[in-house]
Order: sequence, then C-alpha cells, then structure tokens
Amino acid sequence: MSKKHAVGAVLLWATVASAFKLSLRYMNPLQLLFYASLTSLILFGILYAREFTPRRENLRSAYLGLINPLLYYTVLFSAYDRLPAQEAQALNYTWPLMLVLLSIPLLGKRPGARTAFGLLLGFFGAILVATKGNVAGLNFTDPIGVALGLGSAVVWASYWLLNLRDERPLAEKMFWNFLFGFVYVSIVVVATGNFTVPPVEGLAGAIYVGLFEMGVTFLLWYRAVEGDMAFASNLAYLVPFMSLFFISLVVGESIAPATVLGLAMIVGGIILGREQ
Repeated sequence: MSKKHAVGAVLLWATVASAFKLSLRYMNPLQLLFYASLTSLILFGILYAREFTPRRENLRSAYLGLINPLLYYTVLFSAYDRLPAQEAQALNYTWPLMLVLLSIPLLGKRPGARTAFGLLLGFFGAILVATKGNVAGLNFTDPIGVALGLGSAVVWASYWLLNLRDERPLAEKMFWNFLFGFVYVSIVVVATGNFTVPPVEGLAGAIYVGLFEMGVTFLLWYRAVEGDMAFASNLAYLVPFMSLFFISLVVGESIAPATVLGLAMIVGGIILGREQ
C-alpha cells in the first residue's frame, strides 16, 4: 500500500506546476494563495476535527504559518506568474540543494567532496535553465522571476529545517499552520486590495492547488515515507520530469532542451549531495 501512496503523491505533484500556471491566467498570486490556502484549511480542519485539542505546542504554528503558506507560496506563485512554468518548477526544485547549504551554518554540517561537487553541478543546472542555455552570456530574460524561483527554494528549505523538531501529528500541524497562515494571507489580501471573487476557471484551479499541492498529497507522501522511505525518495526524482510532460501537454509550453538538461543536472546534483 505504501508504494501506491508514493505513486499517487508523485503523480499529483507532477500536475501542480501546470495548475499554478493555468490558475494564474485568471487571478494574481495573492488571490490564488487566498483560495488555495482556504481549501487546505477546510481539508485539514475536517481531518483534524475529531482530535481537535488546543495546546501550547500549536503556538509554534504562529510563526510557521508566516513561512508556509504566506511567504513560501507568495514567492513561488510570483515566480510562476513571471516565468514559464518549466523554468519556475526547475528553479524551485533546487530546494534540496539549498537545504544542504543551509545545513552548513545552521546545523554545523561540513560537506564532503562529493556533496560539494553535487552542489556545483546542481546550481550550474539551475543557471542553464534560467539562461535558456546561454550560460556564457548570463542573459536572464527575467532576473526578478529567477530570483523568486530560487528564493522559493530557500524559503522551503528553511521551513523544512524548522520542522525537524516538530513532532506533532501531520494533520494537527498542518491545520494550525494553515489556520494562522490563512489569517495572515487574508490580512495581506485585504490590505493590498486584492480580495475579489475569481472566474470559475480560476476558482477551480485554486481548489485543485489547495487539495493536491498543499493538502492530500502531503498525506499520501507521509504514508509512503512511513512504509518505504527508499522507494518513495527514489520515485520522487521523477516528479520534475513528469511535470515537464504535463506542462507541455496542458499548458502548451514548448519544452526547451536546456530545461531538460539543466533539470537533469539539478537532480544529479541532489543525488550526489545526499548523505551516504
């Protein structure tokens, strides 16, 4: 059963980049975040309702909710709003590389030669994607979009590190994170004048993102890792490549050879950078 959970999670995560891009045709990043995070809050509220028990540990979500969903998805959706989906998803996928980098000062880990080479390979792949293959010229079509794509990876890696010592059950943690996060998101949306009812197509996309990027998929992945971590971890490397297939098929982007090569280098760098 754990293998089915892993396959389900990977298939769903492979579709979300396309869902981001399609939804952003009908709303801006903050509006997408508002309706997607509301969907996730309702989902985790239903799952957590029977075990609902306010306790001091849940105050941790007061700051975690600032990072995810507010900061992370604002940065991520903004990257998708500015860049082709294939570029944004490849740059965001550098988060395991960012995790290794952040672990050096925060956890005192010293990278070996293999890890260092993996980091160089992975980030060179990111540059290849961002420059569309013109590495020598370092010509970024949208430097702000590239910064947002890489920035989303930094934010997610930071959030992952902060969660290392959070031993709360998944549904409880996610409910409180999205409860606090939705409050923050609502304040920002209202304060910036972005509150509006989107077209049906946009609302449908936001609900899909809330369910399958922020919600159900995490539950499937959690079960998959509990059952067979090695299988799930290895299968996860297929996500960005499968995502390119959906981006081409659904969004209609022509996938650049530099994107495929750069993404392969990023994944290769992640594999080399893993602790042995």
